[in-house]
Amino acid sequence: MSDELILVLGATGTTGRRLTRRLRAAGVAVRAASRHGEARFDWSDPTTWDAAVTGVTRIYLMAPHEVPIDPLFVRRAVEHGVRHITLLSSRGIEAMGDERLMAAERTVRESGVDWTILRPDWFDQNFDEGFLQPAVMAGGFALPVGETGFAFVDADDIAAVAAAVLTTDGHAGQSYELTGPDSLPFAEAVRIISETSGRPVRFGGTDDDYLAQQAQLGEPEEQARQALAAFTALRELGDQPPTDAVHRIAGHPPKAFRAYAEEAAARGAWDTAH
Repeated sequence: MSDELILVLGATGTTGRRLTRRLRAAGVAVRAASRHGEARFDWSDPTTWDAAVTGVTRIYLMAPHEVPIDPLFVRRAVEHGVRHITLLSSRGIEAMGDERLMAAERTVRESGVDWTILRPDWFDQNFDEGFLQPAVMAGGFALPVGETGFAFVDADDIAAVAAAVLTTDGHAGQSYELTGPDSLPFAEAVRIISETSGRPVRFGGTDDDYLAQQAQLGEPEEQARQALAAFTALRELGDQPPTDAVHRIAGHPPKAFRAYAEEAAARGAWDTAH
C-alpha cells in the first residue's frame, strides 16, 4: 500500500471521519475531502473534482443524504487513475425504492474498475449524531416500522470494514451487508437509550403516529404518505437478520446496540448541555 493514496469523501461525516482516523493510524496516505475539510470537495461544484482525484488510486465514495452520486465524477476519477471504488450504500434500498442509491450502485458496477459496495443497516449514530438526535433530545419520535427488527450497526464497525476493503485484496465485485450482532425493534432501541441516558424517550411505530408527527412538523400530507409507502415496504420485508460481515472482514465482533448506547450516554451525548 506504500504507493496508494486513498480519497475519503465525506471525511468530516459520521463514517468518513472515523475511516480517515483509522487509515491514518495505520500509516495509510489519505486525502480527506469534504465541503469544509482538508481537501475541498463539493458535489455541486465540479471545479473541485479534479484536484480531489488527482494521484488517487482508491476512493471511499459517498454523498450526503438526498445528493446523488454523479456518474461524471466517477468517470473522471477513473480517467485520473482510480483503480478501486468502495461505495457506501444502504440495506433495503430496493424495497424502499431508493433510486438515488440504486443508481449509485449501478454507476460503480459499470465504472470499469474494481468496486465494493457496503450496505449497512440503520446506524447506531443516527440517535446521537444523525437525524434522530433532535427528536431524542425532544423526548420522542415516530417511524412507521411497527415491531420490525433492524440490525443496527455502529459507525466504527462500518469504518473498520471500509478500511479493510480499501487496504486489502479479495473484495472486488462484492456487496457486503453490514449489521450489528442483534435484530432489534425501534421500540427496544429507544428503550435502551432511555435506560442508559436517563432521558425518557417515546416511540410511535404506527402509520397514524407517523402521519400525525409529520403534520405537526408541517410536512405536506402527500409527501408524508410517499415516505409512509417506502417505510411500509421496508416493514413488510420483516425482521432484518444480522450478518457476519463485520466480524469476517474487520476481524472483530460488531458492537452491540446496548454497548453503543452506554458509551454514548457516558460521554454525555444526550445531556441537555451537550
